[in-house]
Amino acid sequence: MTSVRIDTAIPKAEFGRTGHLSTRVLFGAAALSRLSQDRADEVIEQVAAAGINHIDTAASYGESELRLAPWLADHRDEVFLATKTGLRDGPGARAQLEASLERMGVDQIDLIQLHNLVEDDEFVQAHGSGGAVEALAQARDEGLVRFIGITGHGTRIPGMHLRSLAEFDFDTVLFPYNFSMLANPAYRADVEELLARCEQRDVATQTIKAIAHGRWPEQPAERFSWYEPITDADARVNAIRYVLSRPQLFLNTTSDFRLLAHVLEVAASGDLTAASDERMAADQVAQGITPLFDGAALERI
Repeated sequence: MTSVRIDTAIPKAEFGRTGHLSTRVLFGAAALSRLSQDRADEVIEQVAAAGINHIDTAASYGESELRLAPWLADHRDEVFLATKTGLRDGPGARAQLEASLERMGVDQIDLIQLHNLVEDDEFVQAHGSGGAVEALAQARDEGLVRFIGITGHGTRIPGMHLRSLAEFDFDTVLFPYNFSMLANPAYRADVEELLARCEQRDVATQTIKAIAHGRWPEQPAERFSWYEPITDADARVNAIRYVLSRPQLFLNTTSDFRLLAHVLEVAASGDLTAASDERMAADQVAQGITPLFDGAALERI
């Protein structure tokens, strides 16, 4: 396992209204989904050694919640712990939350998120009577969870997050943020509107897919991410800094654990200055980077 050389501490910021001072880089525990416990333990120790104090997982991330459990048994109070449910009905969402608590061996999590709430029918069910939002709010009142958020993929999700925020006072949002997607004027406009709304209401803004190169042209025999990550180190540095140069944003690490060390090194380098748009555009051309989402395929993942 590659060690992380820390030149300075990874910067921290208030995670919205939660009161938690989170590292600007959040550990995306999807990286643990297909790892053995021994390998997962090594990755988690790498994350802890880098000072990361915020873990994001999901019920649907394979064995991730189970892999976190041994470390959490001794270190639960050291991290902000988030998971997700993909179920839209109240009883189902409640049951999945309870299963996540059991799998991780904890009595409470800090954040439960509705996973990829983007389709109209699911939106109506989740926000309606007997839906997931109502059930999770009840779980919050009972102390099983402290905060409630929403996540999503694809080009429609910033607009859907705005709709969700009009229906319920969510504490956090999560959406894709990288140069290739923001080159789409409509997507950028929705993102900027969402960020302005979140700033007004002190809603934490998490991002994903910072180092996405695009979809795999052909599925490799061994892969640790469903998308192809940027392989060029300099272009990857620029992609990471593109997100972290904006103080409002938090960056979730990639599910490819082999790239974790580099992401952490960049975040801890002390230089989070964004490259110029001209340089970012040049990277897109030179590396063949393309938008991961296009408004059609993969929107429902």
